[in-house]
This record gives sequence, structure tokens and C-alpha cells, in this order.
Amino acid sequence: MAKKRPQTKAKPQLQNGEIPVVGAREPCPCGSGRRYKACHGRAAAHAATELVQRPFEGLPGECDWVALRELVPAATVELTLKDGLPEGVPSVTLATVLPMAWPALRRDDGSVLLGLQNDTSSGDISRDLADNLQRALTAEPGSPVQGRRAPADAPRLQDVLDAESAFEPVVHPGFEFWVPDAENASPEVAASLERANAAAIPTVKLSGVDAAYWCETPEKNHLRWVMPYPEEQLLDALARLHAAGTSSLGEGTRLVGSFRAHGLTVPVWDLPSGVTADDVEKPAAEFAERLAVALAVTEPLTPDERRARGGLTNRQVTLS
Repeated sequence: MAKKRPQTKAKPQLQNGEIPVVGAREPCPCGSGRRYKACHGRAAAHAATELVQRPFEGLPGECDWVALRELVPAATVELTLKDGLPEGVPSVTLATVLPMAWPALRRDDGSVLLGLQNDTSSGDISRDLADNLQRALTAEPGSPVQGRRAPADAPRLQDVLDAESAFEPVVHPGFEFWVPDAENASPEVAASLERANAAAIPTVKLSGVDAAYWCETPEKNHLRWVMPYPEEQLLDALARLHAAGTSSLGEGTRLVGSFRAHGLTVPVWDLPSGVTADDVEKPAAEFAERLAVALAVTEPLTPDERRARGGLTNRQVTLS
């Protein structure tokens, strides 16, 4: 019987002193003899999927980024790139949703639409969105960009977008912004638009305060307000106002709890069905003033305030 040859480990194949990334089933470049996924690929996969808690932190309008990602059906924002627009790209527009859930689209005229409400796989939404954007900038006009996991060393939105430009969402009643001429769209596109519009919840952005969105549902209306304050400080302040009976936005309205989304807290009010966005503009501005005072208080919560805080946190839901 022939003797087994002793296995010898391959020499490590290093790139700048680091183990390079290869296919999951390929031998690991470190020379261990194991497949990459069972060796150094484990750490790489963990790093690639590690969740970034506040992916939009540092961007202008962080609260509105969160709102458009999680709460608003149809909205667009004109984006300004740090290095300016490439030749042949007249504009870049962020959109909550694109047709067929495309991550991004290069239109026939060369303009780019970037979808926000898409599944991402790297654990860093900002990195995936920046990757989709950069690929759309060089895509053939008239073609969508397919989703993928962004490389771990790819730039993030914070590296690509102009930090000095304002982030100004425009909320739309429907998705006609998908096509330049909705009235003359093909039957397939018209049917898709009709389905999307039928599912969209009527939503309005308040003008007097930042990142507050009124929405209409069959049973009652709501105000959902994305706030930039540290969660514990904000919940204490809301509890102080709730215990004092000053957390509402007028007669028949009620602070019912909050969402937690992308590292920020989103208080939610129930509103009677007859209360419109215009009706809550003034009460919301007045609430913002009361909240600013409550946020500045540093004394421990009273028993009533602790009970109010417990009620609010028990009704808190994490979206992401």
C-alpha cells in the first residue's frame, strides 16, 4: 500500500501584510489548508455584517434620512455630490422607493435615482447606498443597478455627499416621479403606478419643526417625529411632560409611545381622524418649546415621572 504523502501548508499569500479576500470555497490564502469561509473568511464575514447603529450620522438631515427610510411612502430629495456631478449626469435624486424595488436607476437622460428603502446586506446602510450610487453614476443610460453587498473598504454616503448642502425632502402624494411622463406611460408602468399609489399612506411633512411627519390611516391619524436627542435624555424629557399632562398636541391627541430606528427615537402621537397636518403645525411648534425646557432638566425623575417613563418605554418598538 502506498504511503500517504504528508500534507504541507501553502505559504501565506499576503497583500500589504494582510490576508486577501477570496471565494468562500477557495483555500484560505493564509496557508492553513482550510477553505476561506472556515478560516479567515469568518472574521471577514463578521466584519462585513456588523450592524452600524446610526448609518446616517453626520449627514445633513439625519432625522429626515431615517424618516424617509422607515416612515414615508413617497418622497424625493435632490442630492449634491462632494466632487460634483460627472459628465453626462444632470442630477442625482434620492427616492424612497423605485420601480421593481431597484436599488438605483440611470435614466435615459443620464440622471440617477437612488432608492432608499431597499434591503442591504453589509450591515452598513450608508456604505451600501453609496456603492449603489457610484455604480449608477457609471451605468448605461436606461438601466437599473442590481443590489449587492458593498465591499468592506467602499466609501460611505458621508464620503460621497456634500456635507454643506441642505437635505430638503419633497413628499409626494404618489409615485409619478418614477417616470418623466406618467400620463403617457406604458400599460405595465401605469398598472405598477396604480398599485403603488393605492398602497401609499397619505403623508405630509410639517413645515414648522424638523423631521415631523403627519400621516392618515383609516381609523386615526398620526404624527411621527424623528428626534436627534440621546435616547435616555429624550425619554426622561417626554416622561416629565407626560406626567405634567403637557405631552399632547391638542384636544383628543395623545403621545402613545415611540419607535427606535437607526439609532434615533421617534415619538408617535395618535390624532383624531379629523386633525390635519395644518392643524398640528402650531401645537407641534409649541411642544418643541416645552420639550427644549424639559431636556435641560437634570434632576432625577419623580415617582409620577418614572411611571410615565415606564409606560412610554413599554410601548417602544425597534424598527431597525
